[in-house]
Amino acid sequence: MEDKIRIGVSACLLGQPVRFDGSHKHDRYLTNTLGEYLDFVPVCPEVESGFSIPRETLRLVGDPEAPRLVTSRTNIDHTDRMLGWAEKRVRELEAENLCGFIFKSDSPSSGLMRVKVYNPKGMAEKKGVGLFARAFTRHFPLLPVEEEGRLNDPVLRETFIEQIFTLKRWRETLALGQNMKNLVDFHTRHKLLMLSHSPANARLMGKLVADSRKTPIQTVYAQYENLLIETLRMKSTIKKNLNVLEHILGYFKNQLGPDEKQEMLEIFDRYRNAFVPLIVPVTLLNHYVRKIGEPYLKQQVYLNPHPIALKLRNHA
Repeated sequence: MEDKIRIGVSACLLGQPVRFDGSHKHDRYLTNTLGEYLDFVPVCPEVESGFSIPRETLRLVGDPEAPRLVTSRTNIDHTDRMLGWAEKRVRELEAENLCGFIFKSDSPSSGLMRVKVYNPKGMAEKKGVGLFARAFTRHFPLLPVEEEGRLNDPVLRETFIEQIFTLKRWRETLALGQNMKNLVDFHTRHKLLMLSHSPANARLMGKLVADSRKTPIQTVYAQYENLLIETLRMKSTIKKNLNVLEHILGYFKNQLGPDEKQEMLEIFDRYRNAFVPLIVPVTLLNHYVRKIGEPYLKQQVYLNPHPIALKLRNHA
């Protein structure tokens, strides 16, 4: 990659000692593995909004849809202080050109989902969102976001990382200028990737591009970006991937012999039954793409959507 992808991240996940007790939650998968490809913009809501280290712990109380942020022992309300800082910080982050954000789970400021919210009786329900995380997602509704703990799930990890790499390519397309040539080029290269997430949305995106002549180009691009992000947020499945794999195989119907086709179908069947990971049929198809030189497939992002070193397609 010529340029690393810039994403925001909770500072404690990078090993910065900013937690209430001066500790951190260093996530080495982020720094050692993803760090080869990502440029991190650290954010610590508590420290940046003026809380000290060490400090009394904070928690959310009241209505899960509009909770208050209070200290857990002295019950001092810091909601307005945090919200005021958060609104200012998200505006500042516009200048960072972020392609996503990784939040610290369970945090009353940064937790993205299932954060504890205490009722007047002191009972906790996991229904909250951290105050900064809520402000961020409202301000950047199209940016990919995830929590570090959920990245341990191979499907969620691949879905998130696929989003940020695709968004980076979309930003590069935007930088070339908003015209139909650039949009058609992007859509053509990503058609099979979109199909692996949502056949229905892939058709909508194709129709949008095909019927765009009478619509202002800025409107077309905005509608396409909304559909792009919506589609990428849908999980790819074995069934969806098999649909794409079989579609790709169709391009070789006149070039492959009976034994080669049979071998490919047997590998598809092994993938269908979760005996082998997706990387196995994709690797063989990439071999045929290079060997035969099929021009349409050579440009398909689906066959190489992210660095192979991340091993995102290695799970069965």
